[in-house]
Amino acid sequence: MVDAQQVRFIIGVIGNVISFGLFAAPAKTFWRIFKKKSVEEFSYVPYVATVMNCMLWVFYGLPVVHKDSILVSTINGVGLVIELFYVGVYLLYCGQKKNARRNIVSFLALEVVAVVGIVLITLFAIKNEFAKQTFVGVICDVFNIAMYGAPSLAIAKVVKTKSVEYMPFLLSLVCFVNAAIWTSYALIYKIDYYVLASNGMGTLLALSQLIVYFMYYKSTPKEKKPSEVEISASGTDRV
Repeated sequence: MVDAQQVRFIIGVIGNVISFGLFAAPAKTFWRIFKKKSVEEFSYVPYVATVMNCMLWVFYGLPVVHKDSILVSTINGVGLVIELFYVGVYLLYCGQKKNARRNIVSFLALEVVAVVGIVLITLFAIKNEFAKQTFVGVICDVFNIAMYGAPSLAIAKVVKTKSVEYMPFLLSLVCFVNAAIWTSYALIYKIDYYVLASNGMGTLLALSQLIVYFMYYKSTPKEKKPSEVEISASGTDRV
């Protein structure tokens, strides 16, 4: 008979597969950027934010912070490599974006410093296991919710232009499924309140993005319907 712990593990594996698809989803956008040698109107913010998000969740899932959460670390480790590749491509073709290259490098440097600081505080200043989970988990949730909400930056443009050309439908859809899966994972066996909080919020945010997409899809000019542009932002929780 399958027990709750085994069910949780199976759902976690499914979550890893879906999360990998979510990390890989922007590949179509970056192929477009590569062909046009331009980042056009695509924003670097979601990708840079996801780098921070992945680093934090890799640390959260390690036994030194949270036991029985190695599946959280594995997928975010993979995601970190993928997101850094996206940022590298963006840096290569963002020449027409004023100050973009400088801003990206500055943000990445700050993220590394911040994560190193969080790791040092967790390992050497906090002794209680619950306190470690709370400290790292709350920070992870802040960035995770920001990552889930990043595609919502396109909503104002959609409403203003009555066009979903830069509204990432596929990203929002996969984010919705991903968040729902990880919400289920967090509720089974031992409730993980930090995975639950951000993914529960992520489910609602992704759902709102899908609603806006369907509201304005029909009003998008035919030549601008997102056949080539399905992804304009990287979204994550990958956890």
